[in-house]
Amino acid sequence: MEKIVDIIEAMAHEKNISLDSAIEAFKEALINTAKRCTSYSSNFEATVDMDKKDYRVEQIITVAKDDDERFEKAPDSVISLSEAQEEYGADIELGDELRSEFVLEEYGRTASHNLFKELQYHIQRRVEQDLFEKYREKVGTIMIGTVNRIDDKENTFVEIGELKGILSQRNRIKGEKFKLGDTVKALLRYVSIDPEMGMFLELTRTAPKFLEKLMEKEVPEIADGTVEIVASSRIPGQRAKLALKTDFPNIDPIGAAVGVKGIRINSVSKELSGENIDCVEYSPIPEVFITRALSPAIVHSVKITDPKKKKALVNITNDQKAKAIGKSGINIRLASMLTGYTIELNEIEGITQRSSENSSANEVEKTTNTDALADLFK
Repeated sequence: MEKIVDIIEAMAHEKNISLDSAIEAFKEALINTAKRCTSYSSNFEATVDMDKKDYRVEQIITVAKDDDERFEKAPDSVISLSEAQEEYGADIELGDELRSEFVLEEYGRTASHNLFKELQYHIQRRVEQDLFEKYREKVGTIMIGTVNRIDDKENTFVEIGELKGILSQRNRIKGEKFKLGDTVKALLRYVSIDPEMGMFLELTRTAPKFLEKLMEKEVPEIADGTVEIVASSRIPGQRAKLALKTDFPNIDPIGAAVGVKGIRINSVSKELSGENIDCVEYSPIPEVFITRALSPAIVHSVKITDPKKKKALVNITNDQKAKAIGKSGINIRLASMLTGYTIELNEIEGITQRSSENSSANEVEKTTNTDALADLFK
């Protein structure tokens, strides 16, 4: 007995799992082995005393009514009240448990062999469970690994700690290719278990969350919570928008994110294959937020047409319409994703020009359209 309990400690150390997990695996192995030796409908309980280096397995039979359904489903785990009283005495009651020790050694070498196989199986399950929990806690964080294989489908396999990560083609930035030995940064999407591949990590470089985490690593003010990323949207490898806010009046969230001479934002852009990143200041007022999100276009006015379905109508002059839409519609798509509103543009007459660059939300505008002043003279 002492020898097998020592083996438990050794396996826990070798597999880098806790002793408690190893003991639980041993208990499951004992119970399954006992069932193999008797019947799978039997009920067993195992206890392990590490101080005494001893273990005990007991078979449990419950006293039940004659019509109890367990007599059909698990006949070896129950005994009728009348039979129990006849065999063990009249003081036996319904629900009592009759326990008897199960001595594994009495079942020979086959039982010992089965126990060892069961133990290996359950230890391995504990190892996988611990690994699963370890990496599940890291979902949504950046992982760094080394490329060790690229298959025919352009899936990139990345070695990360004890597991392999998979960066599929759809989770890579368009045109991005890696070669063996490259160091890769990617966001952990989830941990998965596949019958053929085993446990693996699904990685992505295209999720908006990946951009947010890169900014968090690059910008101390975001990392410590001084500046908060409220929302983000991106079309991987092309362009992205970030909505930032701060509760500290002496801090410029846009300036903090961009850095001196753009050093911070450029570092993140370089990691994302030159993705152009726009930073706008968040506003809880939808009209203001949408106006800022459509930058660099200068918006004439914004009207929320359906608050529940989040639809907005944006009035914009002809010369600003192209900027609002952007190349292939990229600017308006990103603004819509960033704000959560479906944005409809309404072209109005007039020409809007930016008189000066101003980082604040109140931009000075000039327009030949005087309709906006009409309300002042009513």
